[in-house]
Amino acid sequence: MSTENGQNNGQSNGQADEQVVTLKGMYQDYFLDYASYVILERAVPSIEDGLKPVQRRILHAMKEMDDGRYHKVANIIGQTMAFHPHGDAAIGDALVNLGQKDLLIDCQGNWGDTRTGDRAAASRYIEARLTKFALDVVFNPQVTEWQLSYDGRKNEPINLPVKFPLLLSQGADGIAVGLSTKILPHNFNELIKASIKILQGKRVKIYPDFSNGGLVDVSNYNGGKRGGKVRVRAKIEQVDKNTLAIRELPYATTTSNLIDSIIKANDKGKIKIKKVVDNTAKDVEILIELASGISPDVTMDALYAFSNCEISISPNACVIINDKPHFLTVEEILHTCTEQTRELLRQELEIKKGELEEKWHFASLEKIFIENRVYREIEECETWEAVIETIDRELEKYIATPKDKPTKSDKRLRLMRDITEADIVRLTEIKIKRISKFNSFKADELIARLEEELKQVKHDLANLTEFTIAHFERLLEKYGKGKERKTKITEFDTIQAAAVVANNAKLYVNRKEGFIGTGMKKDEFVCDCSDIDDIIVFRKDGKFQVVRISDKVFVGKDIIHVNVWKKGDERTTYNMVYLDGKTGRSMAKRFNVKAITRDKAYDLTTGQKGSKLLYFTANPNGESEVISVLLSQSSRARKKSFEYDFNDLDIKGRASKGNILTVYPVRKITQLEVGKSTLGAQKVWMDEVSGRLNTDDRGIFLGDFDTGNSILLLYKDGSYEISDFDLTRRFDPKEIIHIGKFDPETIISAVYYDGNKGWTMVKRFKVETSKNNQRFNYITDHRSTKLLFASIEAAPQIQYSMKVKSKKIEGELKVAELIDVKGWKALGNKVSEQRLTGIRKIESSSLDQKLKAGDSIDFDIDTNGQGKMF
Repeated sequence: MSTENGQNNGQSNGQADEQVVTLKGMYQDYFLDYASYVILERAVPSIEDGLKPVQRRILHAMKEMDDGRYHKVANIIGQTMAFHPHGDAAIGDALVNLGQKDLLIDCQGNWGDTRTGDRAAASRYIEARLTKFALDVVFNPQVTEWQLSYDGRKNEPINLPVKFPLLLSQGADGIAVGLSTKILPHNFNELIKASIKILQGKRVKIYPDFSNGGLVDVSNYNGGKRGGKVRVRAKIEQVDKNTLAIRELPYATTTSNLIDSIIKANDKGKIKIKKVVDNTAKDVEILIELASGISPDVTMDALYAFSNCEISISPNACVIINDKPHFLTVEEILHTCTEQTRELLRQELEIKKGELEEKWHFASLEKIFIENRVYREIEECETWEAVIETIDRELEKYIATPKDKPTKSDKRLRLMRDITEADIVRLTEIKIKRISKFNSFKADELIARLEEELKQVKHDLANLTEFTIAHFERLLEKYGKGKERKTKITEFDTIQAAAVVANNAKLYVNRKEGFIGTGMKKDEFVCDCSDIDDIIVFRKDGKFQVVRISDKVFVGKDIIHVNVWKKGDERTTYNMVYLDGKTGRSMAKRFNVKAITRDKAYDLTTGQKGSKLLYFTANPNGESEVISVLLSQSSRARKKSFEYDFNDLDIKGRASKGNILTVYPVRKITQLEVGKSTLGAQKVWMDEVSGRLNTDDRGIFLGDFDTGNSILLLYKDGSYEISDFDLTRRFDPKEIIHIGKFDPETIISAVYYDGNKGWTMVKRFKVETSKNNQRFNYITDHRSTKLLFASIEAAPQIQYSMKVKSKKIEGELKVAELIDVKGWKALGNKVSEQRLTGIRKIESSSLDQKLKAGDSIDFDIDTNGQGKMF
C-alpha cells in the first residue's frame, strides 16, 4: 500500500501499484454524509410542517389507521415502522413526547408526567388517536406531496400540509452533528392572534409559554436566535413565616430534580431549611419548611440563586428549508408559517373550485341529455364511434363551449370547458332507472346550489387574506378555550449570590501570624460569612488585599482589620492616618474599595521605606469621626495635641495620598466621637410587585435613610412593625397599609371592630416598643376583630355608615377629637355599639394612607415625604 504523499513500496515481482483510498478522503465523504443525514432525517424539524421525520411518520401512520377509536400505542409503533427505518424504542419515545404536548394526539392511559418526570407505561398498556384539531389542520391528501418509503413499498408525505404554526406551538429540541436546535414552545392563542396581525400587515412580537407555568424573563430573548437567553423561575409563595410553597415549575424541570437541587444547596450551606415535602398530585405543591430564625424573603432569593428554581435557557431556532439548515427568529418562522397557511388554503380552494366546476359541468350535461332526450338519437347507431359522434352533435344544439364565440341570438347554455369524450362516455353510463325518475326541478336546485358554492369559492380566492384570517379566527374560537397563557412574563431582579447566601461559615483571624479562615476555631472570631464571600484584609504596613475565603489562608502579618468585602460597595468608607516614611509627615485620607484584583496587595501609603499606618477605621455608611492627635513630647510644635474632624476630608480613591495632618511626629491618636454619614442619606424605594427594597428609583419612594433610621410598617391585620433598614428585606405589598421612614413622634390613628364586645373602637397611640423586626398587634386578638381604618395623618377625618332598625345612618368622625394619645396596648374609646361600615377617609390637603374593609391597595404619597400610603 502506498502512503498518502504518493510514495509506493516496491514489490519484488514487479506487479503494478495498488490503488489507494486515503483515510482522509474516506473520513471527509462518510462524515459529511452522516452529518447531513442526521441533520435532515433525525434532529432538525422542517419549517413546512414543524415536524421531524419520525413525528411526521407517526402522524401519517395514525391517519391511515384512524377510525375514530383509540389504538394501542404498540400497534401505532408497528405501523410507523413501515415508514421509519429505525427501532421501535425511538418511535415510542417520539410518540410519547408528541402525546405529552397535548395538541395533536388524544391520549388514554398512563402517559407519564412531565412535571414529576414519571415515564409513560409500556406501549401495550396505553392508547392514542388523533385529536380533532390534528384532523382539522394537519391532513389533506390532495395538497400533500408524496415520496416512496425507505423500502419502496409505500408512499409517505414529504411534508404534511399543516395550516397552523405548529413548530412554534410545540417547540423543538434536537442535537445533530455540528449544530443543534432549540425552539421554545409558544402560546396557542397568541400565535393565532399574531398570525392574524401578520396578515393585516402589522408587526408582531411573540414570547415563549410553558405548560408548567412559572415565570419568565424575556428581556434577552433575541427572537429565539443564537445568542439569546431567557430566564425561567418557579412560582414560590410564602405560606407563613416558616413555610414556602412552590406551585409552578420552571420549564424542563421536574419536581424530583428541583427538590434534589434544593437539598444539595442546603447540604452545601447555601440555604437553611428543615425539610422539603413533595405534595404534588393533580397540581404541583412542594412545601419547604425553613429553619427557625431564617428569613423567608432571603431564602426565596437564595432558592433562585442556588437551586433549579431559576434556570437559564439559550434558544437556537434552527429549521430545515429546502434541505438546508437555516437560523431564523421566531417572528420569521411565524411569517413563513402564516404565508404557507395562506398558500395551502389557496390550493385547497383551487381544488374545491375545480371539483365544483366538474360537478356543475356534468350536472348541466346530464340535465340537457335527459330533458332533450338526446339518448333517443343513438337508437339507430350501429357502432360505438357513431354513438359518441351522435351525442356530441346533438349536444352542440343546446350547449356552447368556451371556444364558441358568444352572440346575442345564441341561447345555448355556455359551459366552463369543452366537452370531452370522457364526458360523453359518462352520459352513456346513466341508467334507465335514473332517466325515468329524472326530476328537472331538483336538477335545477342542484345546479343553483353548485353555482352558489362556486361563487363563494371564487370570492374566497379573490379575498384570500380575509379567508385566511377567518380560518385562524375559526381555530381560535373552536380550539382556543383552555389554552390561555400559563407562564407569566415579568422582569427578574438580578440576585447577587453573595447577598442572599446563608451564612454557613464563621470567619476567624490570627492577627499576629497573618492567617484568616473558616477552620481556625481556636483563633479570634470576626463574623459570620458564607463560603463564597470575599474577605478584605488591612495590615499595619499600610497594605491591603482581597482574598477568597477558605479554611486557612496567609495574608500577611500584623492584621489591623478584616471583614467581608462586597464588590461595588460605595457606602463603606475607610478613614486612615499614615506616616510617610520619606517626608516624616502624617497624612489623613478617606477612601472606598469598590473594585480590585483578587489576591493582589495594594499599598495605601506612598510606598516609601518606613511608611506605616497610625490610625484606621472602617465605617459601613460613610460615617465621619473626630480624632484626638497627641504629638511627641520632643517635637518642636507649640501645641502638643489637637483635634481633627474627618468630615473635612473628601472621599477619594484608594491611591490618593491624602491631606497633611501634621509634619511633627505623632505619639498617639484616639477617637473622640463618631459622626453621621458624610455620604448623605440613601433614597430608598420599594418595588410594588416583588416588595423588595432598592435604591434604583424603582417602585414606591419610602424616604431618605441615614445611619440608624428604621422603617415603620402598618399591616392590614392590625399590627405594626419597626424594621431595621436592610436592602435585602422583602415585604408583601398585599399585607401592608403603610410603609415608610419611622419617626418616633408619629401618632397612629386606628378604627377597629372589637370582636369581644361587638363595639366599634377608636384609638391613637405612639410606637413605644423598642424591639425591631417584630410585629405587635394593637387591636384585640378575637377572631372577629377587624381593622377598619388606620392612618398616620395628624388629624384624620372619616365618613361612615351603619344600619339602625333597617335604617341606614351616615356620619362623619374627627378621630383626633374622640380620644387622646394613649399607650399602644390601650383598647381605646367606644365609637358605636354596632359595627361601622363603608368607612372612608375624607381627603384633605395631606394625602395619607387609608384602609377600608375589602379594598384593594391604593397608592398615595405622604406630604412629609416619608413613604407610601396604601
